[in-house]
Amino acid sequence: MEKVRLDRSLRDAANLTQDGLAEKLGVDRSTVAKWETGDALPRAAMLPKIASILGCSIDDLLCIDSGETAQTTA
Repeated sequence: MEKVRLDRSLRDAANLTQDGLAEKLGVDRSTVAKWETGDALPRAAMLPKIASILGCSIDDLLCIDSGETAQTTA
């Protein structure tokens, strides 16, 4: 079964720790950790803010299992 998670490399590229990102979003560090491991996902309403902080598109935020960026097919 595929697992979707927040792409940690984007946070690393933005030179943010889990604590730093959590502080900017008003959530606990453990919440960011759960997003990155795929144990939970951010609410859809938070995705634009996360993308803005990390300097990427919403499409770039999520990965599937192997760490590849999630892609939609038409």
